[in-house]
Amino acid sequence: MARRRQLPPLLEQLTQPMSFRVVHLEGASEYPPHRHAAGQFVYSFSGVLEVGMAGRHYLAPPQYGIWIPPQLEHVASNRYEASYCSLYLEPAQCADLPREACTLAINPLIQAILDTLRRGQLEYPRTEREGRLFQVLLDQLAESPCHDSYLPMSDDPQLGKVLHALQQQPGDTRSLAAWAGEVHSTERTLSRRCHRDLGMSFSAWRQRLKVLQAIALLEGGRPVQDTALELGYNSASAFIAMFQRLMGLTPEEYRRQWR
Repeated sequence: MARRRQLPPLLEQLTQPMSFRVVHLEGASEYPPHRHAAGQFVYSFSGVLEVGMAGRHYLAPPQYGIWIPPQLEHVASNRYEASYCSLYLEPAQCADLPREACTLAINPLIQAILDTLRRGQLEYPRTEREGRLFQVLLDQLAESPCHDSYLPMSDDPQLGKVLHALQQQPGDTRSLAAWAGEVHSTERTLSRRCHRDLGMSFSAWRQRLKVLQAIALLEGGRPVQDTALELGYNSASAFIAMFQRLMGLTPEEYRRQWR
């Protein structure tokens, strides 16, 4: 699929200590490699934004945002239509945030503030009251748990081949043992490499992949039953249980909340 090249949203110096912007992207869009003096926190209201930086690949579903420290080169893309916001921070405002790129867990208060800024079209604090709102957001982000990418990848030639193949076909239900035969390895070896490189089991990684794909399908209007079948489930109930366990709400509840 051909990618639509976009200009990075921030090409100039900040005129305020903090700046908030909302961007809507068509499917298959990408930003070329770029960097800026400001730190950047990215949160997707819909769709999944993918950010590559420091040799890692970061994806964030709705419960997570992505933190990009100042001066760190990064490239962003999205496979499906997406709407996201960016909070840009002058370097002095980044002192309490992580020094390394990461995903940040988003609590309900952060989510509510981001939605308030988006609905009010507030790009930067113009009043003392708005300034306090921005400061609360910054304080909350500084206290948010820092994680690796929601869907980490591996540079291992054998495991990496399996993970990339599953990204192309999330509904592939082959077992780890079957994949091991495909890449001329053993199930035990691939399992060890999953824990070493991904920090989780193969099953847990695949469920996260399916959640990300399900988000795109549900936002695109695909019925729950069809989404379950496309992701390799024999029944909608099994898919619903997995989605609710990872997302904290059912697919239909997620769709209503997104709308």
